[in-house]
Amino acid sequence: MKEKVGYAVVGLGVGVNHADAAAKSARADLVAVCDLIQEKLDKAAEKYPGVLTYLDFDEMLKNPDIDVVSICVPSGMHADLAVRALEAGKHVLVEKPIDITVDAAMRIEEARVRTGMKAGVIHQNRNNADMAPILDAVRSGRIGDLYYGDFEVKWFRTQEYYDNGGWRGTWEMDGGGSLMNQAVHTVDLMQWIMGDVKSVTSKMNIYNHKISTEDFTASIVEFKSGAIATFVSTTCAYPGLNTGIKIYGTKGSIEANGDTLEMWKIEGAPEDEEEKMLADYSGNSAAAALDPTLCTGHASMVEDMIAAVLDDRDPQILPLEAIKSVRIVNAVYESARTGKPVIFD
Repeated sequence: MKEKVGYAVVGLGVGVNHADAAAKSARADLVAVCDLIQEKLDKAAEKYPGVLTYLDFDEMLKNPDIDVVSICVPSGMHADLAVRALEAGKHVLVEKPIDITVDAAMRIEEARVRTGMKAGVIHQNRNNADMAPILDAVRSGRIGDLYYGDFEVKWFRTQEYYDNGGWRGTWEMDGGGSLMNQAVHTVDLMQWIMGDVKSVTSKMNIYNHKISTEDFTASIVEFKSGAIATFVSTTCAYPGLNTGIKIYGTKGSIEANGDTLEMWKIEGAPEDEEEKMLADYSGNSAAAALDPTLCTGHASMVEDMIAAVLDDRDPQILPLEAIKSVRIVNAVYESARTGKPVIFD
C-alpha cells in the first residue's frame, strides 16, 4: 500500500490553493502542475521546488507518478478534463461547480463508474465550523419542522475581476454569474440543510458589470417538505457584505453569516447555550465577500481526497451530490428567462 499520493493540479488560478494544500500534506507529494500560461508555471516552479510543469494536459496525464489530479480550469471545461484524467487512470478532485450543466456533470459520474477511479467535488463550505451544529439542530429535530429559510450572497466584484482571463461572466465557460460562480456554495448548503427542491421561481438582471451573464438573482424556492426559502445572489453589493444563512423551524431559529453564528434560539435550550454557541462559532465570514483571493477551506477537501485514495473510501462529496446545486442554479436561470416556475421531478 502506498504511503503517499502523487498529486497534480491543472489550472493555476484557484488551483494554487489546491497545490498549496497538496504540498503541505504529510500524505502527498505535489508532483506536477499544468497551465496554459508559462509565467504561472514559472512561479509554481519557484514556489514548489522539484515540481514538474506542463503546458500540455494530456502529456501530464502520462506521468505514472501522478495518482490524483485537481481540476481547476474554467467551469465549462471541468467535465472534459476530468473525464480525460479518469480514463487515464487518475483520481480527480473537481473545483466547484462540478460543471455548468447537469449533462456535462453526468459525464464525470459516468466516467467514475466506468473506470472505477475516485471523483470528488469541491464544496468546502460544508466544512465551515458552524455547519455541523446547524445541520445537527435540523436533523435531530431540535428546531422543530423547518418552514422557512433565507439565503443571501451579497458580495462585490470589480469589472477587472470579470475581465481577467476573459471567461468569467460568460455563459459558455462560467455557466452564469453571481449565482453559478460565487453563490453556488450557498446553493449547495441550502439544499443540504433544507432538503430536496420542488420548484424554483426567479428573476435575474445585470446591474453593475459589463458581462453577458447576470450579477443579481432573486428566487423563491419551494421544497418537497413544504418549506419555503428565499435566495438572493449578487456581486454588486459594495464593498462586499455578507453570506446570510438563516433557517427557521417551529421550535427554533438560527442565523449565520458564512462561518459565523449570529443567532441561536432554540426552545427549551439552556439559558447560556446561545452565548456559548456564538462565542464558539465566530469565524472569518467576510473574507470571500470582499476579495476572491481570500477564499479558504480548500485544504480540508484536498486532504479528504488524499485520504480517500490512501484509505480506499469515497471522497466527501461525490458527483451526484454536487450535481444537485448545478440543477438548482440552472432552474433559476430558466425560470428567470421564461418568467415561469421550474418544477422538479
